[in-house]
Amino acid sequence: MRLSTFSDYSLRVLLYLGERPSGLISIGEIAAWHEISESHLMKVVLHLGRCGYVQTVRGKGGGLRLAHPPAAIGLGEVLRQTETDFAMADCFGTTYPCRIDGICRIKGVLHEALQAMFLVLDSYTLADLLADPDTLPLATPAREDARHA
Repeated sequence: MRLSTFSDYSLRVLLYLGERPSGLISIGEIAAWHEISESHLMKVVLHLGRCGYVQTVRGKGGGLRLAHPPAAIGLGEVLRQTETDFAMADCFGTTYPCRIDGICRIKGVLHEALQAMFLVLDSYTLADLLADPDTLPLATPAREDARHA
């Protein structure tokens, strides 16, 4: 299984916010740090807000922050909200006509593997992934460049 770009960006946003718990963070700051598109991040942040992971403050001086402490945000839960397809093979769906369905054991094994993956993911929270505060690079690349100019 491979995570979608949407899930990857979702985790990046949550990690960035989790590493900077005070104040509000702009989408532009996160996009600049990770060197990814602001428009993609806007969609991600909107979804994370709807799911209750991110709190958004509009207007001048607005921005983003985590809606819950990092220890309350489970990784398995986030990925269930951001991924659209966990089918590990075509036979997981209902439209794929499989000649050996009913006698094949692959589907059961893959389902068991998926359950095991979520068992592991459910045992971790965002807090488990956060960097040591002493090693955290707080400046975005754009700000770092400006300081050295």
